[in-house]
Amino acid sequence: MTELQQHQIPSDLRRICRRVQEKSQNYQQYNFSQHHNDFLKAFFDLAQEYDTLEDFYRVCVAVPLEMIGVSSALHICRGTEEGLALVCSSERGVLAEPEPASFLVQMHESPYEVGDSFMIPIFSKQPFEHHSPDSGPGAGQQRQTTLWNDVKGLCEEGRTLGIYEVRMFEGFSEADKFFFIKYANRIGYNLDNRLIALQNIEHLKFINTLVVDIEHNIIVPNMYFRHLYNQLKKKILELSGLKGRIEAFLEHPGDRSECRQCCQQLQELQDNLLSYHQEIVKHHTSTSLFLESLFRREHFERGHLVLRPKRCFIEKEVIAQQLEHYASRLKAARVTVEKPRNMVDEEFSVLVDIGLLAQVYANLFSNAAKYTREIIDQNGKPRKTMAYGREIIQDFPTKGHKGIKFNVFTTGPVMTETEGSHLFHEGVRGEGCEDIPGTGHGLSFIRQVVEMHGGVAGYEPTPQGNNFYFILPMPPLDYPPMLLNEGL
Repeated sequence: MTELQQHQIPSDLRRICRRVQEKSQNYQQYNFSQHHNDFLKAFFDLAQEYDTLEDFYRVCVAVPLEMIGVSSALHICRGTEEGLALVCSSERGVLAEPEPASFLVQMHESPYEVGDSFMIPIFSKQPFEHHSPDSGPGAGQQRQTTLWNDVKGLCEEGRTLGIYEVRMFEGFSEADKFFFIKYANRIGYNLDNRLIALQNIEHLKFINTLVVDIEHNIIVPNMYFRHLYNQLKKKILELSGLKGRIEAFLEHPGDRSECRQCCQQLQELQDNLLSYHQEIVKHHTSTSLFLESLFRREHFERGHLVLRPKRCFIEKEVIAQQLEHYASRLKAARVTVEKPRNMVDEEFSVLVDIGLLAQVYANLFSNAAKYTREIIDQNGKPRKTMAYGREIIQDFPTKGHKGIKFNVFTTGPVMTETEGSHLFHEGVRGEGCEDIPGTGHGLSFIRQVVEMHGGVAGYEPTPQGNNFYFILPMPPLDYPPMLLNEGL
């Protein structure tokens, strides 16, 4: 390009044009064969053609196998703790489940050889190459050595995504090593873009789910505030009417019984207002706890709910507070509450996220207020009851360990175990509840939170109703030897 042409280039393009020139010079230095160039073209075309991550893995090993008959394998880094995992190879294709990589496959900043394999680190983003100018006939070996050193220097930067393993064949040269290093770089660029895209998709899915959680656990329950405010307004109007009666009595004193009636009404109003005040405080406390647990910065940074576990006594710090919060609604639905005999006296601390576990019980108690039905018990008496409790189970999550099973039982028509378990899926509701407000999200949320704690959530039918439960691992150090099983 002439100086005049360079001068005519818009200023915002000059930096990119310089990179185009550098790339052109680099390609001349690489001196790849036509077959190698076709190899890279095939890779780029197929990487654009196939969308899924699994198909991209297949492209990475299929191109060298088909184009030049070289076997290879792809090992992806799953984090500092889990290390590398084999995800795809020429011999086995994409593995159904990634397998821990052989001890011979180790993370390194630079390519290395082990046995008959050439191991190349895959980086997410490489800095620009700056090669020493080298031109002229007869300088091929020196040029190749310079490029090799440059590539090794490049490997010192960038986030490592994994290792690309190439099976070296007879006559595998330094030029072949260099070519596959550049190929691994292209894998890294494409893989990084795909992982970022997948991460963005997962973030969007999480945000959509979180919006449902917020609507279900905060916005809808907050409509209860409207009920409380309406009740307060009624009591304020009653105060206004009572004030008029008192003023009339003062102007025209008469029967003192009128005054006593006013005092009695004032006492009732005071009791009502104190009761509503307590309800508002409880509702505000619960809502504040839910807001804190759902709007944590870590959730949005990582794209999934993040636990903040702490030791707590579930009966006193979670169940009792949520039960008090839902007491008025259970009472309005004429649901009696049966409490366990020994849960408080023999309670022990467990490690849980209090805010999220509180929402688990809030959903269970809310469902109890809506779906509990009256039955006739074995004694021929009507029973409309919710009961909660706890029992210790053996061999959970694995043999030799203990788990704590938390139960919430309600009377009513019994479902099959399959029907009840299906309710834990998002958006699924039971039959015959079309006229009852609900979204089918509560039990799905419960399952998600319990599984995050390393537990399981489930359903089991009983002779008089339905038991929804969840099991958490027992903290070994806190297990009291005299703890009795607590059934419902």
